[in-house]
Amino acid sequence: MTSLVLGPADETRRRGLRRMRTLALSLLLLAAVVFLLTLHRDGAWGFVNAAAEAAMVGALADWFAVTALFRHPMGVPVPHTAIIPTRKDALGQSLQEFVTDHFLTADVARDRVASADVARRLGRWLEDEGHSTRVVAEVATATGRALRVLHPDEVRSLVLGSMLPRLVDEPLSPVAGRLLEEIVRDGAHHGLVDIALVEAHSWLSANQRTVARVMAARAPWWSPQWLDDKVIDRVHHEALTWVADVRDNPRHPARGALDDLLSQLGRDLQDDSSTMERFEALKTTVLTHPQVGDTVIAVWESVRTALLSALADEDGPLRRRAGEALRSLGQRLQRDDELRARVDGHVTDAVGWVVETYGPEIATVISTTVNRWDGKEAAERIELHVGRDLQFIRINGTVVGGLVGLLIHLVTLLV
Repeated sequence: MTSLVLGPADETRRRGLRRMRTLALSLLLLAAVVFLLTLHRDGAWGFVNAAAEAAMVGALADWFAVTALFRHPMGVPVPHTAIIPTRKDALGQSLQEFVTDHFLTADVARDRVASADVARRLGRWLEDEGHSTRVVAEVATATGRALRVLHPDEVRSLVLGSMLPRLVDEPLSPVAGRLLEEIVRDGAHHGLVDIALVEAHSWLSANQRTVARVMAARAPWWSPQWLDDKVIDRVHHEALTWVADVRDNPRHPARGALDDLLSQLGRDLQDDSSTMERFEALKTTVLTHPQVGDTVIAVWESVRTALLSALADEDGPLRRRAGEALRSLGQRLQRDDELRARVDGHVTDAVGWVVETYGPEIATVISTTVNRWDGKEAAERIELHVGRDLQFIRINGTVVGGLVGLLIHLVTLLV
């Protein structure tokens, strides 16, 4: 018999199997001893003898049936015995089909996930500070390892050999136009406009001399200096006032004009051939510039270094805010019924899709694993798991056989 490497659980199962075998064999031997001691006796002993005889028959028949599953009884190759060693491949295939048809189905998976209340449990788990901190730590460690594995030469090869040439060949004008339209429609650019206006006002306030010098250089040669100063001061004041008005008034006409301009640009990038050609030409010029690759690599290295430093700091703001975000998400998953329903729906659909798409392939691990087993090894593995319970068949056969024998002997006497 093939020797197996047994774990603690397998050793426990083996001891239980031996105890049940010993018990079943002891009952058989007891029935045999009683049968021999009561042989050719009449009266009440006749009932005992008949019961013992039938108990032996039942015990031997069930011993043969149980043994025939795993090996040839007494080593004799009786037909249709040693079923598991000789038919393990067919049994593995049947088990695979059973699991695929009745367990790995999309409906079963969806029902099980839907009843599990995944979102609420996840929220309760994430709300615990220890759990959220652990998640952040694990993600930070994995991300740090991934960032360290990426060698600069590999990144350079990916950028210069794949990404940039692909972007050059791929028409990006329609994509950029749709993106710009969505940004303007959602007002996502307003924050950037606000920042630009604040900075422009600050610069104009702090650099009046610079503005004066630029404008003075463009003044006519024949105008007197005092007039130039008056005009420059007035222009600077009006520019500063106008920028402040645009900055402080979210509904300023200039903001609306900028929105209209950007919306029109977004449409032109999708529909106007001239605008599309200019955009693609500009894109090609920028992406094929010799310094673009080095710039991308330099930016990547800066970002990578900053990320590694932030991820390594256990008490840093990145980890702290990530933990706070996870705990906040956990609280929302418990209190927001709509969010929880959406999450449960997405999880249910995802699990159903995975099972429906890959269920049959996942189930092939059953037949593949069983096919790799040696016949005797398969029989021993299975017997370790179910053999102890099968010994009850032998015990029940002994007891039921004895009772049936007793009944038959009674009927015989009555007839």
